[in-house]
Amino acid sequence: MQVEIASIRIMKRVRKELRDIDQLAESLNRFGQLHPIVITRRKVLISGRRRLEAAKTLGWTNIEATVLGRSDAAQRLELELEENVQRVPLGRDELEAAIERLERLRHPGFFMRIWNAIVRFVRRVFGVAD
Repeated sequence: MQVEIASIRIMKRVRKELRDIDQLAESLNRFGQLHPIVITRRKVLISGRRRLEAAKTLGWTNIEATVLGRSDAAQRLELELEENVQRVPLGRDELEAAIERLERLRHPGFFMRIWNAIVRFVRRVFGVAD
C-alpha cells in the first residue's frame, strides 16, 4: 500500500549511520522501489529507514509499505535486526561474472548482433511474440 512519507514516524533505531543514501536514491530513481518498507498500523517505521531517506532525497511524497499487524516492541526490534543482519553480499567471483555478463548483454559481439537481427526478422514475419 502507498503511504504518505510525512506520516511515517521514526522511533529509536539500531542503525545509527545511514550510509550510501545517494547511491540508493539513484537506484530507486532508476529501477523504482523493489522492496516495501515495513511499518506498524500507527505508521511507526520497523524496517526500511535507508529506503525511506532515499525516497525523501528524491522528493517522493509517498512510498510503498507493508503494514505489520499486531506486534510488541521485542518483535519489532527482532524484525529490524533480521532485515539488517540477513544480507549476504555477492562474492568477488560472482560479482565479476555478473558484470562481465551484463557487459556482453549491453554490447553484444558482431555475430550475436546478426543472430538477434535474424531472430527479430523471423518473429516479425511469422508474427511470433517475444
